[in-house]
Amino acid sequence: MTTLPSTTLPATTLPPERWKPLALAHRDRARRWTAPHLLRRERREPHPVVDFLFEYYNLSPGQLERWHPGLGTGLLHAPTHAALGAYVTHEGVTTVDAQRLTSRAAGLRWTRSLLAATLDRPARWGCFGLHEWAMVYRAEQPRHDLPLRLGRSGTDAVVESHPLACTHVDAFRFFTPQAAPLNAQHLGREHQLDQEQPGCLHANMDLYRIAFRLLPFVESTVVLDAFELALEIRAVDMQASPYDVSAFGLEPIAIETPEGKAEYVRRQRAFADRAEPLRRTLLDHVDRLLAHPALDAPD
Repeated sequence: MTTLPSTTLPATTLPPERWKPLALAHRDRARRWTAPHLLRRERREPHPVVDFLFEYYNLSPGQLERWHPGLGTGLLHAPTHAALGAYVTHEGVTTVDAQRLTSRAAGLRWTRSLLAATLDRPARWGCFGLHEWAMVYRAEQPRHDLPLRLGRSGTDAVVESHPLACTHVDAFRFFTPQAAPLNAQHLGREHQLDQEQPGCLHANMDLYRIAFRLLPFVESTVVLDAFELALEIRAVDMQASPYDVSAFGLEPIAIETPEGKAEYVRRQRAFADRAEPLRRTLLDHVDRLLAHPALDAPD
């Protein structure tokens, strides 16, 4: 039998009676969200909050349900994991293939820069969620098949009466051509490391993408933590949007009013506080991966 490189040998090995309950608990926790989503999809019933997490962030329900032990933990008698391309098995112990880290080096270094820069930057509170309004400004059709709470002219008037101060590249790229010049700064991918800031709802939702892109090298719990935070943020994102989402049990946050602005900032601050430890956890994971012997990390 071929001996695997030392970098693939697990620091910890779990027998089935230890790892299977972890995998089942993870699956059950994920199915709180995946099962209703799949049922709605079968019925062709859209949901503006949950669908976003599965469609914009392209991790499938099945992938979210799958538990990974993370790099350095081996599993005894784990044929399902062994069949996955990112795993290797030696003498009955299945573990994540550390050699696959080498193809992730550039992405890990960029991710580290993004996480560290965002943590070091002060939060901004003056955008009031107007990115969603800018995405429908003077558009013939809204992006979502939902009624506009203030109608077309009322929506445009809100955009025209407020300064746009979006700092998120991936929100800005969906601004209508008429709205983009109204933003305080034109944003391209090259601006992300300089502009990402911890008060941004979308930057905090994007921690979910960062988390699942670290799979299978991190234990899957952090992915579900990020997913559930992103769901809560997305709900507020839609409550503060120009859309009427009351049919989904979501009360509007009327950011066109002083009271709505205050409520939006209150929610924004709370999410920033909750996202900070998650962002630090992800940074710690990235640092550990970059320091792994299988990867020639820079000094």
